Amino acid sequence: MTRRPIDRGRALQKLHARIRACTKCVAAGYLERARPIVAGSISDRIAIIGQAPGAVELTTGQPFSGRSGTELRRWLALAGIDEDHLPYRTAITKCFPGKSPTGSGDRRPSPTEIALCRPWLDEELALLRPRVILLLGGLAIDRFWGKVPLESAVGDSRTKDGVTYIPLPHPSGASRWLNDPAHRALLRRALGILRRHSRSQPAPQAV
Repeated sequence: MTRRPIDRGRALQKLHARIRACTKCVAAGYLERARPIVAGSISDRIAIIGQAPGAVELTTGQPFSGRSGTELRRWLALAGIDEDHLPYRTAITKCFPGKSPTGSGDRRPSPTEIALCRPWLDEELALLRPRVILLLGGLAIDRFWGKVPLESAVGDSRTKDGVTYIPLPHPSGASRWLNDPAHRALLRRALGILRRHSRSQPAPQAV
């Protein structure tokens, strides 16, 4: 019997529905309520992986819609990617983790939360098959690049199994890392790498 090809677009829509219905971290006692957030289509050849949604995203239901989203869009524009062609947007964890107990920004998701959410990200990437993945901030860089200082990753890229990984600092502004002119130069180099790769992406294939 010949197996029918998988309709990847429909499969991704179903996966998004399952992600949005997830309450694993509530059941484990990490969150009071779940509001998983993810956006993008099967035709996206570039994926952005961040840390977790923020408070603004909790109200809009769209990834990177707060101040960090404004800065991210500015970076993407510098790399030749406009508002009408935003990449697939997801994160290491899919729910807003709440504010840090110290009051300094959002709480960093715990290793257990990251582990609970990991299968969702694995399924997303398996269906999407992106050509380029932007690793936004420390958690994403740790997962796909290795635990290194930002200055050892930003401005570089790696290609593995046909996928190019490009690390970027997080655009939230909570970190002072970009206050250093040398670090801003690394960001410009990284955006130059993204520009070259975004221009070379093939047209999306029919599914």
